Amino acid sequence: MARTTTSTRTRTSTRTRTRAAFAPRGGRLAGAALALFATAGLTSCSAAKADQSAPAVTRFTQNGVTVTLAVAGWKDAKGSLKATFTPTEAGYHLYSTDLPAEGVEGVGRPTSVTVTGGLSADGPASADAEVQRINLPGVESKVPVYPDGPVTLTLPVRPEGEGEGGASAGTAKVLVSFASCNAEEGCNIPVLDRPVILSVTGKTLTFL
Repeated sequence: MARTTTSTRTRTSTRTRTRAAFAPRGGRLAGAALALFATAGLTSCSAAKADQSAPAVTRFTQNGVTVTLAVAGWKDAKGSLKATFTPTEAGYHLYSTDLPAEGVEGVGRPTSVTVTGGLSADGPASADAEVQRINLPGVESKVPVYPDGPVTLTLPVRPEGEGEGGASAGTAKVLVSFASCNAEEGCNIPVLDRPVILSVTGKTLTFL
C-alpha cells in the first residue's frame, strides 16, 4: 500500500511540474502585451504623421507626355502645385511657357498650368529648366523650347473665399496644356486645358 501511495505522489508531482513548465508567467505575459500595444501605438502615430506629410499626387499620360501633378508645401492655406511633364520618348521637348498661345507660325503650344474655381494663382509659374531657342524645319523664327526630356512647372496657389481654416470647402480645376515635339520627326497633337479636379479646404488640398 505504501508503494502505491509513493507512486501516486510521484505522478502527481510530475504533472504539477509539467503544468508549471508550460504555464505562462503573469509578469512576462503582461510585459509582452504592453510592448505589443506600445509598438502598435508608435506604428499608428507614424502612419498618421506619414499621411499628414505625404503630398497629394496624381498623373496621366496623353499624346506622348506623362504629366505628374503634386501639391507641395501646403501650410496656412497656401502652397504650390508642381507639374512635371515627361515625354514618353527620347528626343522630344516641350515648349516654353512664354510661347504665344498659337505657337510660332502655327508651330508648338505653350506648356502651362492654370487654376480656376476654388483656387487662384498666388504668382506666376516658374520652370526648372532654361529656355532654348531653336530652329525648326519650315519655321523662319526661332522657337523657345525646354531641353529634351522632363520639365517641372511650379505654380504658387491659395484657396478662394473665406471660412473655417481660412477658406471655404469646395473644388477647383487645374487646367494643363502642352505639346511635345521632335526637331526631326515633328510634333504630337497638342493637349489644351486638360482638367484635373481638386478638393479644397483651408487645411488640405487633394486630387479627386
